[in-house]
Amino acid sequence: MSKKTFLRGAAVLGIAGLLVQVMGAIFRIPLGNIIGDEGMGYYQTAYPIYVFLLVFSTNGAPAAISKMTSERIALGKHSEAHRVFRLSFMLMLALGLIASSIFFFGAEFIVTVLKNPGAYYAMITIAPALFFVPIMAVFRGYFQGLQQMEPTAISQLVEQAVRVAVGLTLAIVFVPMGIEYAAAGATFGTSVGPIAGVLMLVIIYYKKQKELHADITASSKIKKESAGRIIGTLAAIAIPITIGVSILPIMNIVDVTIVMRRLQDVGFSESSANALYGQLTGMAGPVINIPMALALSMALSMVPAIAAANSTRDTDFMDTNVRLGLRTSMIIGVPCSFGLMCLAEPIMLLIYPLQAASASSAASSLFILAAGVIFLTIAQTMAGILQGLGKPYVTVAALGAGILVKAVLTYILTGIPGLNVQGAAIGSSVAYAVIGLYNFIAVKKYTGTKFDIKLSIWKPLISGIIMSVIVLTIYYLLRNIIGSSLSTALAIAAGAAVYGAMLLKTKAIEPHEIELLPKGKKLARILIKLRLI
Repeated sequence: MSKKTFLRGAAVLGIAGLLVQVMGAIFRIPLGNIIGDEGMGYYQTAYPIYVFLLVFSTNGAPAAISKMTSERIALGKHSEAHRVFRLSFMLMLALGLIASSIFFFGAEFIVTVLKNPGAYYAMITIAPALFFVPIMAVFRGYFQGLQQMEPTAISQLVEQAVRVAVGLTLAIVFVPMGIEYAAAGATFGTSVGPIAGVLMLVIIYYKKQKELHADITASSKIKKESAGRIIGTLAAIAIPITIGVSILPIMNIVDVTIVMRRLQDVGFSESSANALYGQLTGMAGPVINIPMALALSMALSMVPAIAAANSTRDTDFMDTNVRLGLRTSMIIGVPCSFGLMCLAEPIMLLIYPLQAASASSAASSLFILAAGVIFLTIAQTMAGILQGLGKPYVTVAALGAGILVKAVLTYILTGIPGLNVQGAAIGSSVAYAVIGLYNFIAVKKYTGTKFDIKLSIWKPLISGIIMSVIVLTIYYLLRNIIGSSLSTALAIAAGAAVYGAMLLKTKAIEPHEIELLPKGKKLARILIKLRLI
């Protein structure tokens, strides 16, 4: 396996992640406008379960499988790496069957406990997704262990495209029957998407089979590990990794279990509570999925890179990746956080023009959630490093501390009528800070890496502050001239350009790092001609 930083793989998955989020926005914007905050409340009761399994599919189990695969390939054990793939497939097939059965046959019990009976049909239609998602995890993890990120990226795009097309079509078809049926139609699209994703991965696997078989045959005489040991190791790594990288999905599940019940306890009706919950998790929450997707892409790419360096005791290579990981998480987190805080309400109104009152109400929750985005990106990236080091239980401990803080604050603050769901948003942001700082301290402890604070933290922060001034100036100067929507779009575009230019001018991004990206040498030449580097 070639020696390289995680940047190229992170870029491939990051680009795919952005496209997936764009398609998700294409899905959620009309969906929110079609079924409103009440319908989004039903949809979001089932959807967090899928998201948790999706994180398992795209990060948890693949990270464990990729770690085991990359370690064996680094030592020339290609046949053992393929055995990891085969045994993982059998295990995940069984887990998928169990998960889908539980949520299909237990749907009525689950929605009753959550005090949201209108979500029954959405819960049933999510069940098929829970069968196919674990199967996707196996293929993605194996290819990532080979440091081939393209199959994961392609399958993510196919999965999301099918989900959007089927989900929106069915939501529109079922609206005349009732909002709960329309929400279920949208959820069923979420089940069809993973089927398409699995089919695409199977096609890619068989196309690469000849190439893979040659490496496997060449190393087939190496002594085999027992199947029990491989499965035991996989479970020991996959479970804590899945928990450790599932920050947003688990926070959403905490909201599912607390927010609806707590709002009704302090006097909100079931309908009002469901609408407020829909504003928080169906309108404001998904907006921070873009920085989350980029952070998860970094974490996912770091696991095999750090694991390979750790298995060969290459401390210099490891330190390079660790330092680059912190800096990249800041470079991504700062503009997302500052930008969303500056334009929280305009962005919500731009996304949900047909639900203006609900969008405006949800803006305060988005502002609060955005404040924690920097810590969220750091938390995810540092978790990837810890998992690559073979310390996944540290990330579990960090998440456990965050969940405790989240649950306590959400319960207390959501019970204040004036705050309501904003209390849950405060709980999430504080939890992100707890998890991010915990993981960062742990990385310093286990790697001994010395960070350049000026380069990694101050330069992105200064660039973000200048970007924020430009964004606010453009928005408020143009809002009364060309309207809120267009001025918001122009402010975002200008902010992105200014932030990128500031990073280059302050040398927060170095020329040789640009060259590590896909088409990086060509990009570097263009930037040199523009005198930006």
